Amino acid sequence: MRISFKVIFSLLTVLILAGSCTKKTVTRVSPDQQIDLSGRWNDVDSRLVAEEMAKDMINRPWRNDFMARNNKKPTIIVGVISNKSHEHIDALTFIKDLERECINTGTIRVVQNAEFREKLREERADQQQFASPETQKKWGRELGADYMVFGTINSIVDSEGKRKVVFYQINLELADLETNELVWIGDKKIKKYIVN
Repeated sequence: MRISFKVIFSLLTVLILAGSCTKKTVTRVSPDQQIDLSGRWNDVDSRLVAEEMAKDMINRPWRNDFMARNNKKPTIIVGVISNKSHEHIDALTFIKDLERECINTGTIRVVQNAEFREKLREERADQQQFASPETQKKWGRELGADYMVFGTINSIVDSEGKRKVVFYQINLELADLETNELVWIGDKKIKKYIVN
């Protein structure tokens, strides 16, 4: 029995297509579970760095000094945190992690950054026209920040063959908004060894 070229070609095509169609599976895991697939900056890095740096920042003398002088909690705003690393990192995720950690301590107050303040002001302006007088929010009552946090996310990559070391350094600074005095400088380092 002789098999035609068309039949062999058709069988090979089916086998190749069947082999290339792999079944994808998705498993839900806890957001707290540490999974590092690529060795790049990830959600775990962002959360852990924010937790550690917020804790370090609020436990330094500047906060107690401020409270002793003013008899109130200091108010901070998180400004620009620039990604100067070798990879794409969404700094907003890190900023939100940092804001959350600061708020959750209960020892400092956090105000919105410029972009979101504008949205709040638009809503307040809308209320002046459309909300009932007893529920309208008043102008001129925004909480002014006493301090601003800003910083950078940096990285260094060293590789040889299938091995790679990625070093991240996150630097944050806290400045008094009235005097420009730096009252806290913190850094966190992460080193990852990756073998492909």
